[in-house]
Amino acid sequence: MQPENIHATALLIGDRGILVSGASGSGKTTLALALVEHCRPRGLFARLVGDDQLFVEGYAGRLVCRAPAAIAGLAEVPGLGPRPLPFEAACVIDLHLRLLPGAETVRFQEDAASTIAGCLVPRIDLVERNVTAALPAVMARLSIAPFL
Repeated sequence: MQPENIHATALLIGDRGILVSGASGSGKTTLALALVEHCRPRGLFARLVGDDQLFVEGYAGRLVCRAPAAIAGLAEVPGLGPRPLPFEAACVIDLHLRLLPGAETVRFQEDAASTIAGCLVPRIDLVERNVTAALPAVMARLSIAPFL
């Protein structure tokens, strides 16, 4: 079976993979890069896997993603286009962050999940283009400092 190509961004924080999805312009890249920069000073490994387009597939019930070769190691910078940065070739996804307009999110979402490529993945719906609110939500969900 061929991997599915989706419009999303993925990153690793420690050994946990995070998939960020949302409409064009919703802040996927900005959030992913903010998470990387938030984690590094705290001694956590954090690196982009892929930006904008990902190949996803289920493997042993887990969602695996990787960037297409043509864009591996690139992140789109608004107004400048793709720019190179360190990246990981692939990751297993542990959390799906879905960026939505504020009116489409709910306040408490403990048991939310998405099915992607046949795999069930825990999910948080976050307000698009709001890194300030997204950072503590992601850190709390992953039990990363200051939420231990």
